[in-house]
Amino acid sequence: MSGVEVERRWLVQDAPPEALAAPAERIDQGYLTIGADGAETRVRRRGERCMLTVKSGSGMVRSEREIELSVAQFEALWPATEGVRVEKVRHALRTDDGHLIEFDVYEGALAGLMIAEVEFDDPWGAEAFVAPYWFGRELTAEPAFRNQNLALRGLPAPGSP
Repeated sequence: MSGVEVERRWLVQDAPPEALAAPAERIDQGYLTIGADGAETRVRRRGERCMLTVKSGSGMVRSEREIELSVAQFEALWPATEGVRVEKVRHALRTDDGHLIEFDVYEGALAGLMIAEVEFDDPWGAEAFVAPYWFGRELTAEPAFRNQNLALRGLPAPGSP
């Protein structure tokens, strides 16, 4: 579904060694705008690739548009994200049934936070997915754990939804 992201997310408390040893890339992500309705415009550098992304909606299915940026364009926009950023290392590994797990280990102010994400082709595949044993509480419907809110507010208080 072009222009649509179907994704589920989980909090990870204790990652298995194979997840931490999976191939990884550093991600620097900053927010240019965040709307009251959760819409966002962000810039991201993932390894050598830079993107401008616009997302809207909430929950498992969201609208998403991306435009590739040059490094110079990214660097020109990056200062505008000061104070509204996340830093993480993303590990990529496959489940036995072929799903791609993007396992994020956060750094900086969010150090210690680990979140696993899985994207799907459609909502039916997402609903049918059985999470691996090491995934913890599902965060898909928890706005406090969206990257934009982590960048704005930091880690939610323990025990908060």
